[in-house]
Amino acid sequence: MLTDDPSAALKEMGLHDIFHAYTHAIRPETFLKTSSDLYFNLLQVAAGTSDIKPDSKDWRFRDEAWLKSPAYKRLAQAYLAMSDAIEAMVPDDLPKDEKARADFAASVFASAISPTNALWGNPEAMKRTIESGGTNLWAGGMALWRDMFDNDGLPQQVDDSSFEVGRNLAVTPGSVVLRTEMFELIQYKPATETVKQIPVILIPPQIGRYYFTDLAPGRSFAEYTVSQGLHYFTVSWRNPSPENREWGLEEYLEAAIQATEAVLKITGQKKANFVGFCAGGMLTAIMVAWLAARKKDWVNTATLCVTMMNYKAEASLGAFRLPAMLAVSKAKSQVDGVLQGKDLAKVFAWLRPNDLIWKYWVNNYLMGDTPPAFDILAWNKDSTNLPAKLHQDFLHLFEENDLIEPGEFEILGEAIDLGRIKCDTFIVGAVTDHLTPWKGCYETVHLVSGKSTFALSNGGHIAALVNPPGNNKAYYWVGDDIRPTADEWLEHATKTTGSWWESWAAWCATRSGKNIVAPALPGCDGLEPICDAPGTYVREQSL
Repeated sequence: MLTDDPSAALKEMGLHDIFHAYTHAIRPETFLKTSSDLYFNLLQVAAGTSDIKPDSKDWRFRDEAWLKSPAYKRLAQAYLAMSDAIEAMVPDDLPKDEKARADFAASVFASAISPTNALWGNPEAMKRTIESGGTNLWAGGMALWRDMFDNDGLPQQVDDSSFEVGRNLAVTPGSVVLRTEMFELIQYKPATETVKQIPVILIPPQIGRYYFTDLAPGRSFAEYTVSQGLHYFTVSWRNPSPENREWGLEEYLEAAIQATEAVLKITGQKKANFVGFCAGGMLTAIMVAWLAARKKDWVNTATLCVTMMNYKAEASLGAFRLPAMLAVSKAKSQVDGVLQGKDLAKVFAWLRPNDLIWKYWVNNYLMGDTPPAFDILAWNKDSTNLPAKLHQDFLHLFEENDLIEPGEFEILGEAIDLGRIKCDTFIVGAVTDHLTPWKGCYETVHLVSGKSTFALSNGGHIAALVNPPGNNKAYYWVGDDIRPTADEWLEHATKTTGSWWESWAAWCATRSGKNIVAPALPGCDGLEPICDAPGTYVREQSL
C-alpha cells in the first residue's frame, strides 16, 4: 500500500537499502551548501521574487491555478526548490552504481512529497471535489479499497475491460505450427501474393507475453511485417509455474534453437532473419554467437531492439545492484519457484514513479476517474512469471556483466563471444528508455563484428517498439556510419519522420533473397497446424 512516508514505501518494495544508499551518499560539505541554497530559494519564494517555475511538460502543474494563485504558485516553487535540493545532495563523483542508487532514491523521495499527491495541494482535485460535492472522493476511496486487495495497494494504470486477446488484441491471422512444453511457434499468414525467400523469426522477451508485437490492428508489428512481404514467425513463450522453476537460459536457448529448426524446415531455407526484443534480444544475441561457435550457418541477419549487453552502462536498473537486495531476490524466487510478474511490474513502476504511480494515484483516488483504456497498458497488466533458474541467470549476467567479455560466459558447452556475430545487424534504441538507455544499446555495435545499422526511435522502452507508421509526431534517427560514441553517431545520423519499422522492413527485405510465391497453407509434413493464432499459451494466467 502507498503511504505518505517514502521510506516506508521503499521498505514495502524491498528497497530500503536503496534509501539508505541515498542518506549515506550525502557528504557534510554537500549538505551544507545545498541546504544554504535551499534556504535562500525558499526566502525568495516567500517574498514572491523567485523565478522558479514548473516544466511546461510536467503534468502535475498543468492547472492554471499554479500560475494565477499566489498561494499555489509559492507552493509549487517551494516544492520544486526542495526537489532540486534533494537531488543536488547526491555528489557527482560517486562510483556509477552508488550514484545510480542514490539518484533513484532521490527521485522516489522527491516524487512522493509532491503537493499534487494530496487533495489540499492539488487545485484540480479541489475544484473537482467542490463541483461534484465530493463524489470524486467517494469513487476514489472505493478504487483505493479495491486496489489494496486486488493490486497490492498500487493504483490501477488501465481499464482493460474492453480488451481481449484473440478478439481485438493479437488478431493477425496465423497458425500455431509447433507446441512444446516451453513455447508455441506461430506462422503468420502471408498478406501478399509473394514473400521474401528468407524467413523472419521473432524471439520475444521471456518476461511478458509476446502480443505487444501484435496489438490492435494498425498498431501491430506482426501485421506490418507481413504486409511488407516478409515471411514471419514468432515464438510465444509459455507462462511458467513453480513446477517450471528449472527453466533457465540454457533451456530457453535450446527452445529458441528448436523453433529455428522448425522455421527452416517449414520454409525449406538454410538461413533465417532473427529479431529479438528486450530480453529476447539478449537471448537472440547469445543464440547467434552460439550458432557461430558451432559453425551452424543458420543466421542471415540479426535485429536487436532495446537490448543492452553491458549492464554497467548508465541505467535505472543499476540502482538495484545491491548485494543484499540481489540475495533476497534470489532467495525469494528459489522458495516460490518463480518471480511473480506482479512483483516485477511493481519494481518497473517505481523506476518512473511520477508517470507510473503518482499520476494514477491522482487520477484514480483524488479525481475519482477511471484509468484510461490503452492497449499497451492492458498488455503490461497481463503479466507473466519468471522461472527461478532464469531469474538466477539474469541476476548473474546483471552482477558479473560477463557477456561483454569474450569467452567469459558459457552456455550449452560453448563460450560466448559476441564478436563471432558477423552477419549484418540492425540495432534499435529508444530516446527516453529508462530500462535500457539508448547509449547502452548503441554499445552493441562495437561488440559484434558484422556491419551494423543503428536506429534511435522516439518514445520509451515499449512505446518505441509499438511504433506503427502513419504517426506524424513519430520520428527516428537511422544510420550505418558507426562512430566510436553514441553522440558522434547521432551527429551524423539521418532524422526521419515516421517509424523505424519502415527502415527496418526495407533493410531486411533487401537482404532476404528473391520473391517467391507465398505458401498457401501453414506448416509442413511433421509440423502441421495445431490451432489458430494467437494460440493457447498466451491465454494462460499468472499465479
